[in-house]
Parts: sequence; C-alpha cells; structure tokens
Amino acid sequence: NQNYNISHIIARLSRQDAKPDVANENYLIFAKEDSSELIDAWKFTVDVFIEDKDKITCIELKSVKPNSTEMRGEKTKILQAKAALFREFPNKKIEFFIGFPFDPTSDAASPTSFDKNRFMSSIINLNNYFSSEEVLLSSELWDFLSGKKETMEEILSIIRDIATPDFLNNLEFLKNKSNKINSLQKYLYLLNKWHLKSEIELLNYDKNLLEKIKSDERSTRIYNQPIFNPKAVYNRSRYEHL
Repeated sequence: NQNYNISHIIARLSRQDAKPDVANENYLIFAKEDSSELIDAWKFTVDVFIEDKDKITCIELKSVKPNSTEMRGEKTKILQAKAALFREFPNKKIEFFIGFPFDPTSDAASPTSFDKNRFMSSIINLNNYFSSEEVLLSSELWDFLSGKKETMEEILSIIRDIATPDFLNNLEFLKNKSNKINSLQKYLYLLNKWHLKSEIELLNYDKNLLEKIKSDERSTRIYNQPIFNPKAVYNRSRYEHL
C-alpha cells in the first residue's frame, strides 16, 4: 500500500495535479501495519543520517545545478526511504531533506545569504516535486548540521585564513615535524592561523605524551606521523589515538 501511494504521489506531482505537501505525503506513506503484501523497498544511501531519541533525520546533499530530470527520481527515492525508515523506526519521527551548500542566485557580496523561493524557481522541476520545508539552503543547511548559528560564516572565515598565496609553503612547514622544535614560535602561529586546535592541544601536552608513550612502539610510530597525509588531508586518526 505504501508503494502504491508513493507511485500515486509521484504521478500527481509529475502531472502537476498536486503541489508538494509534506504533511499529506507523510499521511499516505506512514501507514501502520495492514494486510497488504510486503515488498522490498528500494536500496538507498543517504549523505547525512542522524538518529536522535525520538527522531530520524536524513539529508541528501545536492549540487546547486542538478540535472533537470533528477528531481523526480530524487523525490521517489526519498519517499521510498521514508517509508522504509518508518518501518525500521516505528516510534520515531522521520524527516528527510535535500541540502544545497550555497545559493548561486544570491548577491556575491553576501555569500551566506539566500533567497529560497528564488533559488527553487531557478532549478527546473524543483518546485514541482519539493516544498520549501524539505529544502535546506546555504547557511540554513550548515547551521542545521552544526546546531549553532553562523556556521557557514565560520567555515568561510577559516578558508580565507588558510587559502593564502603562501599556502603550499605553510603546508610544507607544518608537515615537517622538526619545525615543532626548531621553529616553535612560527609553528604555533601557523597552527593558530589554520585553526588546528587539536594540534595545539597535543603540543600543550607534548612532554606528558612523550613520557607516556616512550615504551609503546605503536604509539611512538603514530606520534611521529606527519599531521597531514600526502594529499594534504589532516591526519585525524593520529590525533584521536594520541
């Protein structure tokens, strides 16, 4: 029955006989046990999956310029996923969003601002299949993910601090662990500039760390690893171990 209702919802949206309506769609697909035959739901993945005490939240992250034919398939997948999640977590509220990292239609002078109505109208078929309450856009998305305000502003500020003309030189400097001893002041300055609070924490406890791991060969090897891998990705597992 859920599968039939999903097909009916998509057909009506495709013909524009109905507008996206989350409350009505949920009523149709969050059906309690009935006598209809069970079938397998579509296999699906989700970019963000959050399980709280009384709620499941999923977010599918999208390009700001999706294909014109993508919206129908995305909506069908989400309805199928919501029905499956409702069966898996029958006592929890199920929420599913699509998220766009920024609004390309906004004023370039204010990269964190957004106009959801304007943005949704700029994407072919988006308004046909999704209501505004299903869309997380720009700073709205980042604040939702972090649980605090002005997250996107903080991210952009960090990027501006790091992405300078001397980025590669600074990267090589930090990758060279001997600079932690020979040029400590500059090393600490760059850690602060690049917002590497985890490395500052390790540096503050460096003497205690060395004392504790001196007889632990595995931990010593991890301690001596560079803080960035060859692709310039921060070595998070090193920090977590230490």
